[in-house]
Amino acid sequence: MYLGLMEQTPARLVGKPSWLITQLSVHAHRLASDAFAEANARGYHYRILSSLDEFGTASQADLGRRSNMDRSDVVAAINELAEQGCVERTTDPGDRRRNLVSLTKAGEQQLGRLDRVLDKAQESLLEPLTAESRDTLVCLLSELLAHHQRG
Repeated sequence: MYLGLMEQTPARLVGKPSWLITQLSVHAHRLASDAFAEANARGYHYRILSSLDEFGTASQADLGRRSNMDRSDVVAAINELAEQGCVERTTDPGDRRRNLVSLTKAGEQQLGRLDRVLDKAQESLLEPLTAESRDTLVCLLSELLAHHQRG
């Protein structure tokens, strides 16, 4: 179980799920960031494009809530995506103070590219696990996250 540097890490640490999750999170973040950089994007772009693809046109505030992003990060990411032609921003006819953001054809194409590079990163991250173990891991992590988001 303990390979490489893990052999020289105190057993107290490697026996703690919080420590293991933190260490793996750093590695997973690096893999995802490198994958997004390969596609000239960032994780925030993927969050926004995914939300627009799944839920349709939305206000910037809704995108922030759905993507779990701070308002200022949403605005910056939408500005970048708009410059790339991936999203369009229009004024909400029902409330002129709000902007509505929608996915463009270029945005759909970029989302497809991001899906592919992120799938490769996921494959690298989960390489030693069987398909069944991967499914179990996703279920367990989802259960933990849902529990702690309720609290």
